[in-house]
Amino acid sequence: MSTLVLSTTRQRNLGALTLIGCAWLVFVLFLVLPLYVVLSEAIQQGYASFFTAVLEADAIAALKLTLIAVGISVPLNVMFGVAAAWCVSKYEFRGKSLLVTLIDLPFSVSPIIAGLVYILLFGAQGFFGDWLAEHDIQIIFAIPGIVLATLFVTVPFVARELIPLMQQQGTQEEEAARLLGASGWQMFWHVTLPNIRWGLTYGVVLCTARALGEFGAVSVVSGHIRGFTNTLPLHVEILYNEYNHVAAFSVATVLLVMALLMLILKQWAQVRLEK
Repeated sequence: MSTLVLSTTRQRNLGALTLIGCAWLVFVLFLVLPLYVVLSEAIQQGYASFFTAVLEADAIAALKLTLIAVGISVPLNVMFGVAAAWCVSKYEFRGKSLLVTLIDLPFSVSPIIAGLVYILLFGAQGFFGDWLAEHDIQIIFAIPGIVLATLFVTVPFVARELIPLMQQQGTQEEEAARLLGASGWQMFWHVTLPNIRWGLTYGVVLCTARALGEFGAVSVVSGHIRGFTNTLPLHVEILYNEYNHVAAFSVATVLLVMALLMLILKQWAQVRLEK
């Protein structure tokens, strides 16, 4: 009997070690190795070439545009996500399931399709094209179009993180605060927000990471005007297509550093949320 138990234990340990080994193999092949290739290619011709590519005027303009798109889309998504999560988790109303479905829409629609929809709406030949031309307003192939595209693809992250969290917390604390005479804003700032702060932080990190790396929708609406409507991912693509591989990987390293920073913040927020 003891021999059978020992054999079963060894088989379980062997299976666990095999799974752990496979996980580490996948981790090395699909994460560590690509990171190593990016970094090695970036510094292939020395640090001088690396900093020259990163500090080039077009790269700086692409970085500024990326940060502008993130700086506008993320706060707007935070406001929408908190409001949507509040409505879905605290109230019952007609169309609630439809609202939840619409929040998930960017997950199911290709970013390229979203970009094409914006062109059909706001392009020169689009639905609002004539009106926009009459009022000298340019959305497509300009910063507003890039912001709209980034905003669309990042809509679900904050709301999707907060909805289950706020549903789990219920409405008892808000109702108690209301009975004690708290106003709506007092109830939100002193009761709801402290309870959701780590979930909100987690959603903001995910939203920011997605906005930084967005390519498809932005590529359609940007026009690829170098130094004006190119974000960092688009700038990397242009450099790579021009066979300027060192510069492409150098700029990609900037995105890589941002991604790793977002990953660290995401892990920190997740630990705090679980606690």
